[in-house]
Amino acid sequence: MPEAIELIRQGKTEELWQKCCGFFDLSLEEFMAIQERLLLEQIELLSGCELGRQLLGGTKPRNIREFQQRIPLTTYEDYAPYLLEKREDVLPERPLLWQRTSGRSGEYPCKWVPVSERMYREMEDTMMGMMILCTCNGRGHIALEEHDKIIYNLAPRPYSSGYMAVMAQELFPLDFLPPIVEAEQMTFQERTKEGFKLALNEGLDMFFGLSSVLVAVGEQFANGGGTKNIPSLLSKPRTLIRLLTALIKSKLARRPLYPKDVWSLKGVIAFGTDTSIYREKVEEMWGCNPIDVYGSAELNIVAIQAWNRKDMTFFPHTNLWEFLPEPEYYKWKADRGYQPDTLLMDEVKAGENYVLMGTNLIGGPFVRYVIGDLIRITSLRDEELNIDTPQMTFISRIDGLIDIAGFTRLTEKVVWQAIENSRLPYADWSIRKEESGGKPILHLYLELKESNITDEIQVATSIHEQLSKLDADYANLESMLGLKPLKVTLLPKGTFGQYMLRQQEAGADLAFLKPPHMNSSDTVLDMLLAGVPVPVPEVSSTEEIARQ
Repeated sequence: MPEAIELIRQGKTEELWQKCCGFFDLSLEEFMAIQERLLLEQIELLSGCELGRQLLGGTKPRNIREFQQRIPLTTYEDYAPYLLEKREDVLPERPLLWQRTSGRSGEYPCKWVPVSERMYREMEDTMMGMMILCTCNGRGHIALEEHDKIIYNLAPRPYSSGYMAVMAQELFPLDFLPPIVEAEQMTFQERTKEGFKLALNEGLDMFFGLSSVLVAVGEQFANGGGTKNIPSLLSKPRTLIRLLTALIKSKLARRPLYPKDVWSLKGVIAFGTDTSIYREKVEEMWGCNPIDVYGSAELNIVAIQAWNRKDMTFFPHTNLWEFLPEPEYYKWKADRGYQPDTLLMDEVKAGENYVLMGTNLIGGPFVRYVIGDLIRITSLRDEELNIDTPQMTFISRIDGLIDIAGFTRLTEKVVWQAIENSRLPYADWSIRKEESGGKPILHLYLELKESNITDEIQVATSIHEQLSKLDADYANLESMLGLKPLKVTLLPKGTFGQYMLRQQEAGADLAFLKPPHMNSSDTVLDMLLAGVPVPVPEVSSTEEIARQ
């Protein structure tokens, strides 16, 4: 969409807004009409290729209902024999590119996802919409300007986030810090450090990436990390003036130095499950409320917050969305031959949780694909902004839930929020369900930033209190069952950092550099505690070439 900059130069911002953000104005009936029209087109494509015929089982559904009734649910295992070898000859459309994402440890080291040219073009509108939304202050407002500066804080190509960065620069003349070609040759730590170093001299307008990174940088500034090298900046007057001006602002406000004193960001696009947890900190430190985006490599961008920064709205053109009630999911998980009842967008109920499913439209390969994410439909429409389609929020991975006594099921978000609310200076953590004395326990393995805190019982009590405040069913474990299930093991300072270094040296995929927050296996936990790297699955020659 190279005309974006021309439309802005010509003052035709309403035309650009409608092209990229007009989906907010769809009625539910219009949304569903788009879904069914594109699905029927996709069924024609699937019927004409080897992979599609296998997934459809030789049938050709005539409408959405037949599609739901006849076509089985799928996971990546159903596609792995084709996609891991990048078999383009079996696909509905020949792909423009292949994206890489994380695989399943012990089965395959990564997943490859094809992107058709039509899907890529649709993603261009989505990407442009994301940039508009993160900087706007209301419907129709566009604040993007040529040469806005943005930190490169994303995984490089062939990861999907890397392609998004390239796409963003193709669509609009942004200045990435460091430049994309250079950033892709650096480690994550190197490009983050270099990006903020350049921003001190050149300025910063936007940030795409993890909100946890923003908080970490903010804490460094608050602790004096942003000013300790001021004497060495005498040869860089712009950087020196920027920092000294920021110091004056913070002194007048009688608080520590924050990044918002150094830069005035137009917008932040935040990825990951931690955005809602860190939102207040990001806004306090950076003066900017991040916009939350939800997606996956297989289903692309699923939903995004509107300009009120509340719940998220689904995109209609990239996938047919289906919603699997939790009881139906567990029946299907126990028996893959079971055909569960699923709901469409116009059938969901507010306040209910669902496992999200998607069928690629406009040439993608995935059919009734279960990505394993649990979401909540928070409302059937956004009354404040008059958005007439259901609103959602991400809860957790469905397999990342921890069930205690059949009484409560904790999510990663709730545990993380409880640790955050305890105000303990933590570095990282991992929690899982274990057994002790015949009773289930929540065992939290926690690394603190300060070594003077050693009382594990006191730490457990503090986090337990926060969990009780956040989750009523968890609180009832103690009041009704007499259970106080949380146990804490404090890990030596640097444990998680050393684990990541060992994994990096062992050639692990990006997603396997850290232990999972929820339900680490015995093997992973033993290796974390013992300081042994997790074995990396062998890769084929094709995948090794792609890795390089």
